[in-house]
Amino acid sequence: MYQFSEKSRHYQAQLKAFMEEHIYPNEHAYEEQLANSKSRFAALPIMDELKAKARAAGLWNLFIPPSLAQYSDHEGLSNFDYAPLAEIMGRVLWSPEVFNCNAPDTGNMEVFMKYATPEQQAKWLPALLAGEIRSCYVMTEPQVASSDATNIQLSIVRDGDEWVLNGRKWFATNAMYERTQIYIVMGKSDPDNPNRHKQQSQVLVPRGTPGMTLVRPLTTLGYDDAPLGHAEINFENVRVPLGNMLLGEGRGFEIAQGRLGPGRMHHCMRLIGAAQRSLELACKRVVTRSTFGRTLSQHQSVREDIAKSFAEIEMARLLVLKSCHRMDEVGAQEARDMIAASKISVPLMVQNIIDRCIQVHGAGGLTGDYFMAEAFNYARWCRQADGPDQVHLMALGKQVINAYCD
Repeated sequence: MYQFSEKSRHYQAQLKAFMEEHIYPNEHAYEEQLANSKSRFAALPIMDELKAKARAAGLWNLFIPPSLAQYSDHEGLSNFDYAPLAEIMGRVLWSPEVFNCNAPDTGNMEVFMKYATPEQQAKWLPALLAGEIRSCYVMTEPQVASSDATNIQLSIVRDGDEWVLNGRKWFATNAMYERTQIYIVMGKSDPDNPNRHKQQSQVLVPRGTPGMTLVRPLTTLGYDDAPLGHAEINFENVRVPLGNMLLGEGRGFEIAQGRLGPGRMHHCMRLIGAAQRSLELACKRVVTRSTFGRTLSQHQSVREDIAKSFAEIEMARLLVLKSCHRMDEVGAQEARDMIAASKISVPLMVQNIIDRCIQVHGAGGLTGDYFMAEAFNYARWCRQADGPDQVHLMALGKQVINAYCD
């Protein structure tokens, strides 16, 4: 049986207490401030208040692993030890930002830690680690099947001492948030390179750079994920200094692969928290409502749905923990089979669990009065984010066949 470290257990207890004292009681206040904000994508006062409390409590940047502990106030947590913490945060969809552990900023901070020059780090990383600014990762494009990242068409062309960017992107999370100050943009700098995985580069584009236009916020199943938002962005002759290139020309795909492995697992961790909370709400619901002379909890079909959901959460949690343990042992690249298995299984499983929990809440389960409708949306878009199901199924299938046929 897996055993979390004493450090992880300590953080779990602290985090649960913080959620009970500060997060759950403020869910209504958060929604109220968002509804009454001058802009859907403005920073909310309640977030700043909670961030200050979380940082004072030492619940800050918990996602940072031991290998990058020099960037943290703590010794770093393994993927395995971080998993239950992310699960706890996943019980309230906006809460990871309170602890500076939200996507896409965690992945972007790791990009700066691993791949940025000292000058790039000095300019952006301290403010990101302090939660003072936010960041955006800009990769997906509307004109091509971005499930194959080598398809991307945004052009990155050198002109003197500048890079010039032209193209259109969308589903750029955090792009609309008023505190987002830096955009990591992936495009093609060497489209004729015979190696398709060396055609891409990634460059840093500061907010407000001339030619970069936030075209519109996008929705997923009607949710705009404010105040972070997913945006469509147009780049028209956007110029940045040569020093804004990350790692080196032609190494964009390498950065993307290094960034996405841990991020995929973080989503799976949080989704388990969303599923667990949905199940708990469903259990409380079915003992308080009656139909046909019996409580819902006495109906066989309801009990079956509760039982299935419990079993599936346990299976998903164990798969995630095994994958995290494997990542800690051999690294994300060597654990890509387990990461793919988690990415394929957990979002779909959680989507189905939440759907059952919505059902026992009747029509109310579809509304914003409950946690589950937006959590369902999160699970559903996670089946597209960081690579769609089909890509991971194809890659994992190939790995499994090769493993048994070599």
